[in-house]
Amino acid sequence: MSRIYPICSSSSGNSTFIGTRGHGIIVDAGCSFSALKNALSIIETRLDESEIEAVFITHEHTDHIKGVEQLIKKTKIPVFASSGTIKAIFPKDADARLFNAEDGYRSADFEVSAFRTSHDCAMSVGYRIRFGEDSFGVCTDTGIVTAEAERALLGCKTVLLESNYDEEMLRKNLNYSPDLKRRISGEFGHLSNDACAEFALRLVKSGTRNIILAHLSRENNTPNTAKSCVEKYLSAHGFMTERDYTLSVAPAATTGEYIAV
Repeated sequence: MSRIYPICSSSSGNSTFIGTRGHGIIVDAGCSFSALKNALSIIETRLDESEIEAVFITHEHTDHIKGVEQLIKKTKIPVFASSGTIKAIFPKDADARLFNAEDGYRSADFEVSAFRTSHDCAMSVGYRIRFGEDSFGVCTDTGIVTAEAERALLGCKTVLLESNYDEEMLRKNLNYSPDLKRRISGEFGHLSNDACAEFALRLVKSGTRNIILAHLSRENNTPNTAKSCVEKYLSAHGFMTERDYTLSVAPAATTGEYIAV
């Protein structure tokens, strides 16, 4: 049975396992190597090349690559990223174990393709993943859902989608400067709860059955706020949770739960 296992998901660190117990891939390595290793051990999976086929990086911000250096040093797992991200991580000489995600990835069990997202970094991407008969999408750190992202994600059975901030909470946050607020809410920032809800409707209409809200801001959002926003919007358009789709929130740090699809 296919599983998606959010290891961590917040502005502090992001990483997601997709596969089955003891066999899969990882999207992003934004927590420490030891945290990745410990989280995988909960689902009886080892952080080595015998059980993790590959790691796919979305972009070079620390909350997505914190564990990459140690991952490369301590394992032989291949790491994939966009050409722009590779240059940003290793501006002089890219490690030989880093591969261009734009070329795609295919193995006996997985097929992974990258699509461009809209974020203030070198060359951010999201991923569409086929595993057996199931399809997954991972899309975070994007100010808007790009046309390329929409084409890739529509029809995926399960989508992990950014729902970073509540617009009112961000507006009232006295600890954030006006420039930071503009950056977060801009075209190259993050996806708001409202924007997430609007795209979630298009996903459900296209056949998506599992939506996981991800990369929630600890300062400008709450799990209940994000989930309620999506549920209310989809309900207003005739789609009910548990009947037409399932909705969950990826935890800031795993509690050992996964989602079977």
